Amino acid sequence: MDYDQLKQDIIEFSKEIGIDKIGFASSDPFIEMKNKLIRQQELGYQSGFEHKNIDERVDPSLIFERPRSIIAIALAYPSRMENPPRGKKGERRGLFCRASWGIDYHQLVREKLTQLAVYIQECVPETKIKSMVDTGELVDRAVAERAGIGWSGKNCSIITPEYGSYVYLGEMITNLPLEPDEPLQDQCGECTMCLDACPTGALVQAGQLNAQRCIAYLTQTKDFLPDEFRTKIGNRLYGCDTCQSVCPKNKGMDFHHHEAMEPEPEIVKPLLDPLLELSNRQFKEIFGDMSGSWRGKKPIQRNAIIALAHFKEKDSVSKLVKVMEEDVRPVIRGTAAWALGKIGGEEAKKALLQAKNKEQDVSVLNEIEKGLQFFHKENEA
Repeated sequence: MDYDQLKQDIIEFSKEIGIDKIGFASSDPFIEMKNKLIRQQELGYQSGFEHKNIDERVDPSLIFERPRSIIAIALAYPSRMENPPRGKKGERRGLFCRASWGIDYHQLVREKLTQLAVYIQECVPETKIKSMVDTGELVDRAVAERAGIGWSGKNCSIITPEYGSYVYLGEMITNLPLEPDEPLQDQCGECTMCLDACPTGALVQAGQLNAQRCIAYLTQTKDFLPDEFRTKIGNRLYGCDTCQSVCPKNKGMDFHHHEAMEPEPEIVKPLLDPLLELSNRQFKEIFGDMSGSWRGKKPIQRNAIIALAHFKEKDSVSKLVKVMEEDVRPVIRGTAAWALGKIGGEEAKKALLQAKNKEQDVSVLNEIEKGLQFFHKENEA
């Protein structure tokens, strides 16, 4: 078997099916990544969404019988939308990060990996393949870096020379002895713009992220958002693009190669008020195809309430009062109470005082007190 020719054939086929970049890596254990993951765990910097077994995340032989190589792919996604809707007083809007634009990227990358796998197995029928995207065992970023897709930036994203960091990653382990590509040199240099711009200081140092402080993670949690972060997330409903948008390597990077990735402006930048009243069915119908919907409507609604507080949107007070009084979920009721205090005004204050006498849940009562404290501070000022 001429594996050099097979590699070239795979590269050519990948271009035909719309894979923007492909690279090849050895299947040796990722020793350096293992050390990083252990350190992350020791420091308590993990999000909890990761695959639990560190050894399986760094050693392909533990999840695949006799691996010989790994093929990594990247799909470029858009960074700008045409005619984005603008929020205004009375019609405030939230924002989904770019990685949630269009159809769920897990589905899109898996489709490309499946096409590629079918082609390879047609060429070499005895080929064994295991593909994964994001939620698989291996660390996508480590594989992409070894395969020469890009270098690992200080913002913990893979940065490609061609598309910046606006790429989705996926990989497949194979039993084929394909020649590995050379990793790229780090091109971040002395730049620290991403570290300096991180709203919560989640990038503790170059290449090290405290996921517990990362807005991309925080917007996906389902409990009360810690107080210190409520003023940091702004109108973000899901995810955060700050460390990518400030990166000089992303300047001018905007690619529209895949129609399924194109954003629906009214969905990725939706009006906030209607989000407060969505049923589960309505949420799935509107947002269900997006990667940003995977945690359900609760985090999105909580974040929408915080966004209204961020804007101090007085036109939404009556809706927030209704949420505080009628929603069955303590996190949503309590966040609405906090938001009412943040927005202020007599209607909000009256509603909080009434709720204080009726509410039974301790966590919600705590948020009502926080809301009322804003009025005390206002009087003291």
